[in-house]
Amino acid sequence: MKLFDSHFHIIDPKYPLVENNGYLPPDYTTDDYLQATAMYGITGGAIVSGSFQAFDQKYLINALDRLGKNFFGVANIPLDIDQEELERLQIANVVAVRFNVKRGGSEKMDHIEKLSNFVFKKFGWHTELYIDSKDLSNFKSVLHNIPKFSIDHLGLSKEGLDDLYYWVEKGVKVKATGFGRINFDPLPVMKTIYRINPAALMFGTDLPSTRAKVAFSIKDLQLLEKNFAPDELENIFYLNALNWYSKCNSKIY
Repeated sequence: MKLFDSHFHIIDPKYPLVENNGYLPPDYTTDDYLQATAMYGITGGAIVSGSFQAFDQKYLINALDRLGKNFFGVANIPLDIDQEELERLQIANVVAVRFNVKRGGSEKMDHIEKLSNFVFKKFGWHTELYIDSKDLSNFKSVLHNIPKFSIDHLGLSKEGLDDLYYWVEKGVKVKATGFGRINFDPLPVMKTIYRINPAALMFGTDLPSTRAKVAFSIKDLQLLEKNFAPDELENIFYLNALNWYSKCNSKIY
């Protein structure tokens, strides 16, 4: 089974890091990632900028260059980003902007509509949200004005899952990642998401699992393998994320 890793981080000590709530992560280079995932047969993936990397995305450009054309970038960028910097990110294979509602370190949610629509219209980039599902209701009206977006880590909280399912029905993608971050059994939630929309779930390792109570392991893959049919696994492990990250300039609803 081919795997596309929809969510992981590279933490290269050669590039600036910023404390987030007093936290600085340990190093996790591209070599570390390749070594950790060698046994899984990953054919591509998405490098996601963390709160501790703020707006300096030089590390992301370097990591994408190291990993090759089958890997895509999800960047933290400010609303007033320099045009030349934006074009550098586009050339480097960045395809999305991230808003870290949970921890900060990204542009403020006050600017999500303007920035998301700007990068979508200019390059076809989508938006990714690290947001607790219990907070989704607070942003319902503004999220309806975002062309394309995904939600990280199954929404994190049991509270608010109905709001998560609402967006799944609208075509929003949800990352089957970070099982060590959530406060519920992931299996029934993933089953519900898949039943609502088979194109929604996207597997990811969440490596190196910074600040997670339980780090990613092969058990996460096995949970999926034991409970989904082969055609379902092809969607979750590979096709859904591949289609999401391949550059596309069309709205989901």
